[in-house]
Amino acid sequence: MLQTLETVWAPRVLTLVRIVAALIFLEHGTQKLLGFPPSPNPGPALFSLYGYQGMIEVVGGVLLALGLFTRPVAFILAGDMAVAYFMAHQPRGVFPAQNGGTAAILYCFVFLYLWLAGGGEWSLDRLWRRGTTSTSGVTAGRAV
Repeated sequence: MLQTLETVWAPRVLTLVRIVAALIFLEHGTQKLLGFPPSPNPGPALFSLYGYQGMIEVVGGVLLALGLFTRPVAFILAGDMAVAYFMAHQPRGVFPAQNGGTAAILYCFVFLYLWLAGGGEWSLDRLWRRGTTSTSGVTAGRAV
């Protein structure tokens, strides 16, 4: 039973965590860039720190949802969320529950995990890896 959970279900649940986190993250980006869903705090100009953050969230969210370049994107997003926490939230107070930084911390650690674990069972990364692997044991010009 435990082996089935580890070998069959763990990679699939990892995929679900990746997709759900990416779609919610993407929503934060569309809120900043497009005003959808409507926000009580409409963002400033596109070419501001807030606008750049929105672009990072949209592009990163789409790539993670697809499972494309999962590891490098997740690494960049984890760092992005760490910086966002210390720039925007930590100055407002020590405790995340008080300074509004709970989501930033959670995203940071989910993205760190995705950087280590990869995209999971259903990702374009995995599909791409399968497509470049030949029966001779050579992957994209390198020995496996």
